[in-house]
Amino acid sequence: MKQVSIGDRRFTLTAVERAGQWVAHAVRDDNGDRFGIECAGASATEAIGRLTAWLEWQHEHTSALEALQRAEQEYHRTIAGSAFADPTEGPSPLELQKESLGAVEAARVRLDEVRARRPH
Repeated sequence: MKQVSIGDRRFTLTAVERAGQWVAHAVRDDNGDRFGIECAGASATEAIGRLTAWLEWQHEHTSALEALQRAEQEYHRTIAGSAFADPTEGPSPLELQKESLGAVEAARVRLDEVRARRPH
């Protein structure tokens, strides 16, 4: 058994032997619920290591997805607000839209990078 903190969550990781193979699972410390996937390995240490890597990736993936969603929401607010913007003050509505769309694209690229590193 091993306890880990990932992001703002704590997990207890446990590995059990099944038919000569070790299988690890995570339990959230805050509510006692199982979380995520099971990971197998030749030893308890290997199985828990794989599970820890997956939990870290899952946290990073969730953060990247949330960042993309926030960027998309901001883009939609920018588009809606552009209808009421005064073109003589500050950046033009088109400039604001381009900047906001650039943030969406950067967040999408980041999410794709995280997804490409998914542990197997």
